[in-house]
Amino acid sequence: MSGIPDDLDNIGNRIQDENVDDSPIFRSNYIHPYEKLTPDIVINAVESLGYISDARILALNSYENRVYQVGIQDQEPIIIKFYRPERWSISQILEEHEFTNKLYSLDIPVVPPKVFSALEYKTLGNFENFLFSIYPRQGGRAPELDNLEHLFQLGQFIGRIHSVGASFNFKFRNSISVEDFGEKNVRYLIDNNFIPKDLLPAYKSISSQLLKILSLTQLNSNKFKTISLHGDCHPGNILWREERPHFLDFDDAITGPAIQDLWMLLSGEKENRQKQFSEILEGYENFYYFDSSELALIEPLRVLRVLNYNGWLAKRWKDPAFPISFPWFNTQKYWSEHILELKELLSSLNEPALNLPNKFY
Repeated sequence: MSGIPDDLDNIGNRIQDENVDDSPIFRSNYIHPYEKLTPDIVINAVESLGYISDARILALNSYENRVYQVGIQDQEPIIIKFYRPERWSISQILEEHEFTNKLYSLDIPVVPPKVFSALEYKTLGNFENFLFSIYPRQGGRAPELDNLEHLFQLGQFIGRIHSVGASFNFKFRNSISVEDFGEKNVRYLIDNNFIPKDLLPAYKSISSQLLKILSLTQLNSNKFKTISLHGDCHPGNILWREERPHFLDFDDAITGPAIQDLWMLLSGEKENRQKQFSEILEGYENFYYFDSSELALIEPLRVLRVLNYNGWLAKRWKDPAFPISFPWFNTQKYWSEHILELKELLSSLNEPALNLPNKFY
């Protein structure tokens, strides 16, 4: 990991007049690749695999990639996912597919891509320079995070995923790091003039303090064991059906500590989060050991997620779908409130971590 500078004053000094911005993201003649993804290309990509479409296309709620439900004659509709150009390499995508298919083969409820013998890479197609994969349509409802049985089962199945991930070492996927999730995103926002000029000193100060503390967490040291993870295991990527959870969208599969797939299921006041974690862990440890030292990573990982999220929005701002879908982003009010949020996160880093439930001592 690169060193953390004492301050960020030397990062992004190219601050333009607040009413003028000539950075590449705002070039009016820029054409985003997804603007070329027409309904005809969607249907033709599906039919290139032998399906006969009934021409019904429904765009699903996805921003990073483009995902559509496509009607098929005399069959159930299928889901086609077009990967964001230049985000993942073919090797990274295939590794994600291999991981989910391995989990599925062990009766772990995930939704893997369909396999096609006609495709060179079996699970990954290429049509008009768009990489895509096909999935079965999967229905269900959101998990009930106030339901102890749901939490127990979530712990069980995440434990099973991690027991596989511990021996399925990613070779091509990314790893969670302070540099990639924190430092690079802070630099991007500053270098590309996203932070308003009058808020820049405050943003540099608070982000610098956060990065210094994060650099001391030893997240990327040998202190914490790393395994192959879902990576983005929030409730929106889990569907409840057939009396058990189904885990969707391994697009952010990553190498990191096990707590990354657990902390996003916790919500509310500390007492409530402690109770939720106790129930999750009771199911989890039926299948995989939890290292209690990772509890100290929950708040640092939360900070990294916030820093990464804002960098993600900024890096995608030239995608026409983003200004429409996130109109509140990149406004004076947003950045002012974001700085306050970072200050609250700084305070949370100094609070005691959750305790390992007594029954696990």
